[in-house]
Amino acid sequence: MYSDKENINILTALLVKHGIRHAVVCPGSRNAPVVHNLNECPAIACHPVTDERSAGFYALGMCQALKEPVVVCVTSGTALLNLLPAVAEAFYQHQPLVVVSADRPAQWIDQLDGQTLPQPDALGRFVARAVSLPEPATDEERWFCNRLVNEALMVGHAPVHINVPVSEPLFGFRTKELPDERMIEYTPADLSTATLNHVCRMFLHAKRPMLIAGQPLNALMDEAVLAVQDDASYVPDFVLYTGGSIVSKRLKHFLRKAGETWAVNRTGEVNDTFMNLTRIIQGDGEVVADMIRFNLEQQPHPFVRKWEELLARIRQQTRAYEPPFSQMAAVKYFEERRGTAVVHYANSMSVRLANIYSRQPVFCNRGVNGIEGSLSTAAGFSVVSGERVFCVIGDLSFFYDQNALWNQHLTGSLRILLLNNGKGAIFDMLPGLEQSPARNPYVAAGHRTTAEGICRQCAVGYRQAVTLEQMLQGIDWLVTTESEHPLLLEVLTDAAADVQAYKTWLNLSI
Repeated sequence: MYSDKENINILTALLVKHGIRHAVVCPGSRNAPVVHNLNECPAIACHPVTDERSAGFYALGMCQALKEPVVVCVTSGTALLNLLPAVAEAFYQHQPLVVVSADRPAQWIDQLDGQTLPQPDALGRFVARAVSLPEPATDEERWFCNRLVNEALMVGHAPVHINVPVSEPLFGFRTKELPDERMIEYTPADLSTATLNHVCRMFLHAKRPMLIAGQPLNALMDEAVLAVQDDASYVPDFVLYTGGSIVSKRLKHFLRKAGETWAVNRTGEVNDTFMNLTRIIQGDGEVVADMIRFNLEQQPHPFVRKWEELLARIRQQTRAYEPPFSQMAAVKYFEERRGTAVVHYANSMSVRLANIYSRQPVFCNRGVNGIEGSLSTAAGFSVVSGERVFCVIGDLSFFYDQNALWNQHLTGSLRILLLNNGKGAIFDMLPGLEQSPARNPYVAAGHRTTAEGICRQCAVGYRQAVTLEQMLQGIDWLVTTESEHPLLLEVLTDAAADVQAYKTWLNLSI
């Protein structure tokens, strides 16, 4: 039996028709009728997460894994505001997060009633469409409600917000079946063969072409840019840019010297990252990149070979460098052992180390580069992907998002490599900041916390490494052990040693 609330039933029926299969649901009374409906729907799997901030990133991880829209449902009031970091991240990753918020009736907003605030525009420009449903009493209002839900769910390339005012009484569940709602379909722009061939011709006919793929991230060319310095012979005259965000500021500044850039993205948005954009092509960047690689196999390009030779030398130097016990050593050995598993890296130093050692695509929340939600994103990915998912994460990111582990649906598919040096050590690398006495206690948030107690209370298998030998054994344990519960290896290092290891490697490339 479904809710007695017609707007909730219209919403639920259209979620099913638009192919929604997963919903992350948060506790609350005002959204209880929505959660009830989602749970009653055989086509939708519900995943309970108590912390709304964490829930948003759980749903984001599911979007990444499934490549399809996922609902996150919250109650009224500040619950919605807690989703904003995840929604902003999803916006810049072009992930189809569907936010469903329950609300008080409009007449009770700003009247000192509990859990009320103006919700319809609360997520601002970080959603592609925001609608607030009526509580329909006429056929015209039912049509309007149907149209609003369709308009939101047709977007498909960005977060949307569906706000659902619900009047009391809330808890009537006497509707036998969902209504047969009209679905409005959307056919996105697609790449034609002629367009693909034109892009390939432009690339192959350029004197110095370069293909740059953003997120999902692969090993970037930060160290190579350091090596070429001011050598103009390495500067491309034509850049084909697909994918999402790039980690390296150095690489972005280097590519701003290029002649021109063509960008391929799903939405046709103007993202002039390198300040020399001349054309936007709406379509699947992976398709274009694969076509370019195929053509290069048939017809090698001298400029591409020049860069490949440089990158091969850089990779050889990187492989030859054996860092001492440090976060760098941990990521190096982990990347050697992890095989083809799915890996999420948290922001800051974690993903910078991935740029050095990862030779396969990895995930990272580089939309707005926040440290919050990295663990929740990986956890949400693991819940629906059916694959073993690793999360490599620093201490501040981990402790900020520890509620990701407060979830009874996690399994042994989630593995966490926690790099804990007691602070945000990246702040030790910012020139000039060492002059401030506030750097360590306030800017870098120095601490003495470990994850052991968190793991114990959340039924997560735990090991700790304080030596190189323990770290090597621990990574083997993390990668190979069969477990019904998540596993976490905490590598405790010295922040100064971590910085020194990174700087020593950096000097090899110059």
